[in-house]
Amino acid sequence: MRLVVHEFMTLDGVVQGPGSPDEDTTGGFTRGGWGVPYFDDGVGEVVDSWFARTEALLFGRTTYELMAAYWPQVDDPDDTTARVLDTAPKHVVSSTLTEVGWTNARLVEGDPLDGIRRLKESPGGELQMHGCATLARTLHEQGLLDEYRLVTFPITVGGGKRLFSTDAPASGYRCLESRALPNGTTYVALEPEPFDPGTFGIEDGRVVAD
Repeated sequence: MRLVVHEFMTLDGVVQGPGSPDEDTTGGFTRGGWGVPYFDDGVGEVVDSWFARTEALLFGRTTYELMAAYWPQVDDPDDTTARVLDTAPKHVVSSTLTEVGWTNARLVEGDPLDGIRRLKESPGGELQMHGCATLARTLHEQGLLDEYRLVTFPITVGGGKRLFSTDAPASGYRCLESRALPNGTTYVALEPEPFDPGTFGIEDGRVVAD
C-alpha cells in the first residue's frame, strides 16, 4: 500500500490543533482552531478528493480518540468524509490502548514501525494518515511516507507541533498536484525524492543554475 500523510498546516509549519481550541493542548498549546475560519468549499473539495482515494487509515492514539468520539455522530449520507472514516479499515498505533471500538478498527501489534512496514507491503491502494502529528513526524524521519498532501493556511501561531523537525533528514520533493484557493489557502501533493542541492554561477555574463 502507498502511505500518504494529509496535514493542515500554518504558514510557520504548525500542524497542531487546526480544528478546535481544545483539540490538542499538548505542551500548553492554546491557539487551536486556527484552520476553522478558512475551511470553505474550496478546502472541502480538496478534502473530499482525499477520501475518495482512501482504502485504509492509519492513526496515532490521540487522533484516533478524537476522530472516534466525533465522526460516528455525523450521519449525513452526503458527507463523504464521515462515510469513509466510519467504514474503512482503521489501524491504530498506541502503547497504551488495549482495545479499539470504532467500526473496522484494530491495533497495530508489536513494534509500530515494523507493523507499518507490513501494512505498506500488503496489496492495495492508499493507506492514509490524517493529522497524527507525532506519528507523522516519526514516519517522515524514518523515510516511510510515500506522499505528502499539505493544505497551508494563511495564518501563523508560533510554537506547536510540526511535521518537519530540525533534525530530520534532508529531502527533495516532486510536485504531483497544486492548487491556490481564493482565501489564500494553498494545497500541494508532494512525492519525496533525493536531496539534490545546486548552486548559481555565471556563464557568458548570465546567471545560471547548476
